[in-house]
Amino acid sequence: MKLQRIASHLHVVLASLTLIIAGVAFTHTAAAAKKQLPEVSPEGLKLVPKTKVSAVYLRDGADFSGYDKVAILDCYVAFRKDWKRDQNDGINRFKVSDSDVTRIKTELAEEFKKVFAKELAAKGQTVVATGGTGVLILRPAIINLDVAAPDTMDPGSKTYSASAGQATLYLELFDGVSGELLARAVDVEEAGDYGFAKIRNSVTNRADAERMLKKWADALGAYLQNARATATPAAKPAAK
Repeated sequence: MKLQRIASHLHVVLASLTLIIAGVAFTHTAAAAKKQLPEVSPEGLKLVPKTKVSAVYLRDGADFSGYDKVAILDCYVAFRKDWKRDQNDGINRFKVSDSDVTRIKTELAEEFKKVFAKELAAKGQTVVATGGTGVLILRPAIINLDVAAPDTMDPGSKTYSASAGQATLYLELFDGVSGELLARAVDVEEAGDYGFAKIRNSVTNRADAERMLKKWADALGAYLQNARATATPAAKPAAK
């Protein structure tokens, strides 16, 4: 299956599920968020109770034991509404430019693919470039991105913050042959909250982002690894 068919409709899906995203993003706990979310998504996926992430929707009968490969689409990145305007308000003399916004989005998207490929491979998944039998297609997005102290690369600039910021993962899983949507996960995470102000720059922001991405990748990798390990022999991928 051509991955472009799945990737091309991301903005439509994001728009149609504003209620789900907003319900999670502005609630302090996953348990409270789930009480506000619809039990069934527009595509017929059902909300899974008692998960460690903010929300998981799963198609009835979805079985992930037969997927030993993953194809990771480019990660869509979107800042929270008015983030750039808010950053440039007040006394901050190091203003965020459009090129800063583009650079941060590009770097985070690249870091997402790198971290997920590495961590999923460590959990036994083969990372491939195209769909097919045994391939799970990942369509990721990071939305409501709120970088607390962006590095504008200005000489002599120093910014301090207790937290690196916040982001919401929006991840959909598709069958690599039929293109059927099997699952959707939404999770809100705060990056690098140390409880005290520390200097922030591109190096520290990248490190905190990497830790956040690794947490998400590890959770998915462990889930897929467990699905394969507990599968019946008939359901496991055929030996190569």
